[in-house]
Amino acid sequence: MLAFIISTLLAAASATVYTPRVPVIVDREFNVVSEIVIPRESAGRVSGEVEVSLDGIPLKAVKDIRLVYLGTISPVMSRTKSNVMKSHYNYWGAGQEDWYSSRSSFVEHKTKPRSGTVTLPFDRQLVKGDNHFYVSLNINSSGIDLTDTFSCKVKSLTINGEKATIDEHGPSGERRYGIALRNHGDDGVDTYRIPGLARMKSGNLIAVYDIRWNTYYDLQADIDIGYQISKDGGRSWSKMRVAMDMGEYDGLPKDQNGTGDPCVLVDEVTGDIFVFAIWAHGLEGRSSIFASSSGLDPIDVAQLVMVKSADEGKTWSKPVIITPQVKNPASSTLFQGPGCGITMSDGTLVVPIQEWDKDKNPSGGIMYSKDHGETWAVSSMAVDHVCEDQVAEIAPGVLMLNMRNHGSDDRARKVYVTSDLGKTWTPHVSNNTLTEPVCQASLLKAGENLLLFANPDSKVTRNMFTIKASDDLGETWGRSLLLDEEGGWGYSSMAMIDDETVGILYEGSQSHLVYQVVKIADIR
Repeated sequence: MLAFIISTLLAAASATVYTPRVPVIVDREFNVVSEIVIPRESAGRVSGEVEVSLDGIPLKAVKDIRLVYLGTISPVMSRTKSNVMKSHYNYWGAGQEDWYSSRSSFVEHKTKPRSGTVTLPFDRQLVKGDNHFYVSLNINSSGIDLTDTFSCKVKSLTINGEKATIDEHGPSGERRYGIALRNHGDDGVDTYRIPGLARMKSGNLIAVYDIRWNTYYDLQADIDIGYQISKDGGRSWSKMRVAMDMGEYDGLPKDQNGTGDPCVLVDEVTGDIFVFAIWAHGLEGRSSIFASSSGLDPIDVAQLVMVKSADEGKTWSKPVIITPQVKNPASSTLFQGPGCGITMSDGTLVVPIQEWDKDKNPSGGIMYSKDHGETWAVSSMAVDHVCEDQVAEIAPGVLMLNMRNHGSDDRARKVYVTSDLGKTWTPHVSNNTLTEPVCQASLLKAGENLLLFANPDSKVTRNMFTIKASDDLGETWGRSLLLDEEGGWGYSSMAMIDDETVGILYEGSQSHLVYQVVKIADIR
C-alpha cells in the first residue's frame, strides 16, 4: 500500500510541457500556446496551479489568458490520437479552433493579466493516464504590431501543493501573431484554398484564393476566385468579393463551370491587376487536369482564363480565354502556376505556367506579354515532371523558375533560369537543393541581391512551414524562419509591404489561409 502511495505522489509531481511553433491567431478566443500533460497512476481529485510568464506582449492587448482541460485528448494535431480531430483535419485541412472551444473542453481558469506573471489555478477530477491541459491566449489585434514577437512560458506547475518537475519541449520565446484571413464556414463556404498575394501600385495589398463553396475537392466543382483588399499592410482586410465566376456557362450548372488555382499579377507600369485561373467546363465532373484531352474546345480541355481590374479591384472585366494564344493543341492542358506573376524591369508581364502533355506528364515554363496583357506568348518548357512553378527576375532580363518536383524521390525543388524569355533554359546552382514534400511554394525578389522562398520544409509531410532568405540571389539559402511546425495544405504567396517587411499568406495549421508579417531581419 505504501509503495502505491509513493508511486502516485511521484507521478503527480511531474509533467511535460509542449510548446508548438504555430502562429497565435489574433481576435480568436482560443489559441493553444502550450500543452501541459500531467500523468496519473490513478484517478482522483487534484488541485494545483500553473504559473505563466508573458514577455514582449502589451498586457492591454491580452483579452484573457486561460487554462483549459481536454481530458485524454492532446490539442496538438501532430500528437493527438483523437479520431474526431484527425477526421476534421483530413476534411478541413486546418482551423482547429472548433476543437479547442469550451463546448468540448473545460476552462479551468480565465483572467485578464495585470502583470507579466499569471497564476492559473485548477481543481478537478483527473483520470488514470495522461491528462491534457493547455494555456490559451486571446489577443486583441488592435493592441499589437503583427511584426512583433513575444514569449509565453510555463514557469512552474504545482500539483497538490507540491512543485512538479517539468520536462519542456519546444521554445517559449519568439512567438508570432497571425491573422486567420479565411476559415472553414466563413460566408457559408466549405473550404478556402490556393492563396495569391500581391502589392498594388498604391501600396495596398490584394489577396486572391479559391472559394470552394461546397467541398474541399479540386476542380471539377463549384469554385470561384475570391479576393480581399488591405490598405494597412494586412492588419485589416475588406470583405470577401468575387473576381471570377463563370456562372452557368453554355447551359451547364455552376458546379460544372468551376475556376481555380489563381495567379495574381500587378502591372507595375499601368497599375492594372490581372487574375489568371484554370476553368473547367463540363469534363464529366472529373479532375480538370486528367479529364482534359487534346484540342482547344472548352468541353474537351480545361482553359486558362483571365480577368483584369483597372481600379484596384473595385470592378473586374469579363473573363478572357487565353488558351488559344498559348496552348499546343496536342497537349492536354496548359494553365498558370498558382500564386503570383511579375512585371519585369522592362515592363514585360510574366506568368509561370504548367503544361500537361497528352500522357498527363507536367512541365514548367512561362507565358509573357509585351503589350500590358493584350496578347500573350508562351516559352519553351524548362524541364518535365514539374508543375506549380513560381518566377522571379533575379537580374535585368534573367528569370528564375522554381518548380514543384514530380520527377524523382529526392524531394527537392527544380530551379532553372533563362535570359531569353524561355527560349532556352539552364539548371541553376540551387537546382535540387531546396527541400519539398511535393507541394506548391512561393518565390519573391525582395531586394537587389535578396530572394525569399517559402514552403513546407519537409520531405514527407506538408508541415514545418518555413520562410528562407538568400542574400546572393538564390546561390545559397543561409537564413530561415520557422512559422508553423504543424501540418496544413501548405500553399503560399508573398508580397513586400515595404523594403524591410514581407507579408505572407499560406495554408497553415491554424486556418485555411493564415496571414503573417515578417521583418526581413528576423529571418536569421
